[in-house]
Amino acid sequence: MSTYEARLAALREQMAKDGLDGFVVPICDEHMSEYVGDYAQRLAWLTGFGGSAGSAVVLKDKAAIFIDGRYTIQVRDQVDGKLYEYVGTADQSVIDWLGVNAPEGSSIGYDAWLHTQDWAQSAEAKLAKQKAKLIAVKTNPLDAVWEDQPEPSLAKLDVQPDEFAGKSAADKRADIAAWLKEEGLDATVIAALDSVAWAFNIRGKDISNTPVPRGYAIVKADGSAELFVAPEKLTDEVRVHLGNAVAMRDYSEFPDALAEYDGQKIGVDPERSVAAIFGQLEGAGAQIVKKRDPTILAKAIKNETEVNGHKAAQARDGAALSQFLHWFSQEAPKGGHDELSVAAKLAEFRGQSDKLMDLSFRTISGAGPNGALCHYSVNEETNRKIETGTLYLVDSGGQYRDGTTDVTRTIAVGEPTAEMIKRYTQVLQGHIALAKAVFPKGTTGGQLDILARQYLWADGVDYAHGTGHGVGAYLSVHEGPQRIAAFGGFAEPLVTGMICSNEPGYYKDDAFGIRIENLILVEEREVTGAEQDMLGFETLTFAPLDRRLIDVSILSNNQRQWVDDYHAQVLDIVGPQVEGDTLNWLKEQCQPL
Repeated sequence: MSTYEARLAALREQMAKDGLDGFVVPICDEHMSEYVGDYAQRLAWLTGFGGSAGSAVVLKDKAAIFIDGRYTIQVRDQVDGKLYEYVGTADQSVIDWLGVNAPEGSSIGYDAWLHTQDWAQSAEAKLAKQKAKLIAVKTNPLDAVWEDQPEPSLAKLDVQPDEFAGKSAADKRADIAAWLKEEGLDATVIAALDSVAWAFNIRGKDISNTPVPRGYAIVKADGSAELFVAPEKLTDEVRVHLGNAVAMRDYSEFPDALAEYDGQKIGVDPERSVAAIFGQLEGAGAQIVKKRDPTILAKAIKNETEVNGHKAAQARDGAALSQFLHWFSQEAPKGGHDELSVAAKLAEFRGQSDKLMDLSFRTISGAGPNGALCHYSVNEETNRKIETGTLYLVDSGGQYRDGTTDVTRTIAVGEPTAEMIKRYTQVLQGHIALAKAVFPKGTTGGQLDILARQYLWADGVDYAHGTGHGVGAYLSVHEGPQRIAAFGGFAEPLVTGMICSNEPGYYKDDAFGIRIENLILVEEREVTGAEQDMLGFETLTFAPLDRRLIDVSILSNNQRQWVDDYHAQVLDIVGPQVEGDTLNWLKEQCQPL
């Protein structure tokens, strides 16, 4: 099946054999992961869509693909509009679309290992109004027709030493056990891959750029645990590290193992655990208590060791990025470079550090109009030349043993236009406003989001993505529960020790994209005369901004001072790590405005 049309036809044929009138295909795995292994890239195989978020619904006579605002342009480039209707999730959800389009009396299939229970219950209720049924399939029909579907990774597990974790796995399990006792629970299921990695101080290579192992865990109130991973992935070092309190079981045993908790009170996270887990426990007679995974907040609030590690990783990464920016300033105007070649050069600079474990995500390398695709992923077909008179946007990061980085810079190639300078400066103003924010304890990221958008809003423009996401400690580059965003109900209070990105942007279709991203650490802030505890941000990322894109005349005195202070820090932190022409260039870039 070399064409997407043939793959769609094959899926429909399999659906008919299975007695299904429709089937839902998400980008997801059995752990509700944002980034998934190759074996779980079902939506990409079926449709050609290469984004990290989306779903499709296939009916007998029509199909639709659902994407958010980040992928409005990309989905049209990658997915055939003759085969799929394009639906923005802000306009209509998968469930609402089914409520309108599912034929009366139809049977709509879904894989209970790829959806949450809440989603399934909502879909079931919506379809009931259509006199249609939602069916949990025993075998995923797409897997049945994906003949060369990759096998899940069997990469060996790795130990994350306490010198980087800052807390032993035994102490983390003890904290979970204490929480279980407080909640009156016998055990809790930990299904999210980064939660498993964090709780047991292990890492893996099962997902590109995200150092997590594919596995489940059940932690009990006595501090013991069961860890479900493929036995081929274990090493003697990992077994010794985990110790006798952790029973190792085959990944494939997890569904049946849930049946062993008959009559026990089990905590399950409804947001991070798939519907099948609830089904298995309910069928076994367990008492399910819906509770947030107890590692989520603990993982997000970095301890002192993790914070120091992050700072070391950011400094190291800033030097690599600064070397790249100097190289780009010299080479890009000469011509002959493209998105792939410059992304490879940036990876080469990062790779000069023996502490680099991997990139933290696939580099977003967007030249000219491709920079307007805010989550663009370059390939051989879309690869664009770096041309004079354009902007180049590069969003990238590294996975280091002591921290995870994520940084975006926008660079002018040749002379930027007045419009480019204006929009860049407005984005910079929003970035500064968030970086300088002082706010009371209990404030959420949703309350702060407007700070980064205000200068764009005042000019009637905006950007269709969140302003900030959490970042892990040698874990996922996108980590919750905190987020700085104007949509989606992000009501998680920011807490000292959380790390977020600060990344406002602007995107003009078919022209250019702009984003400025640093990572920021939530910290306590002393405010003279304050009548309550206050918080603020410490910037962690250090690499120069493109001075040519800054209109100093529209910056306030405080904004100019922020830029000057920031560049002084860049020179102080990055300067000792570079030399020669790069150091001279860095000094020029970091001169006061």
